[in-house]
Amino acid sequence: MTRLKNALRGHFIAPVPTTGAEPADGDYLELAKWISGVTDDTDEETDDTGFYDGDGTKETTVTGVSGAYTFDGFYDSEDPAQALVASKKYKIGDDRKLWHKIVSADGKKQWTGLATVSDIKAGDGDATDYEAFGCKLTFNQLPIEKAITPPSGGGSGE
Repeated sequence: MTRLKNALRGHFIAPVPTTGAEPADGDYLELAKWISGVTDDTDEETDDTGFYDGDGTKETTVTGVSGAYTFDGFYDSEDPAQALVASKKYKIGDDRKLWHKIVSADGKKQWTGLATVSDIKAGDGDATDYEAFGCKLTFNQLPIEKAITPPSGGGSGE
């Protein structure tokens, strides 16, 4: 199996339409320009319990998952995705929500759901540094996983 670089995984965001429905594919903006690091900050809640029908050894059961990704890089106020995140900096509640779509590095799966943006940095750092950009996107529920079907056409390149 071929190893794939992290840069091939796509993270896309879109504003929440007034209908609340998922936006069309063309409405998503890729959060990638000058982003140098993406950290999976998913948090899991677990319960450890031993049972009499076993030998009493505790079993770990995952009872909750909060998917989250933290982005770090440099700020470009003209990049549409970064500008959308920056526009949420002084918002609260539902005004901090965005749609977040992740496409796997191999392009075969995607995960989509409403997310809350927090920890926004849009212009930060020492005087001699470039402006920093950063944020955390946390899914509000488990994202919907979907297989991506490659476009048909035989790949002849004609």
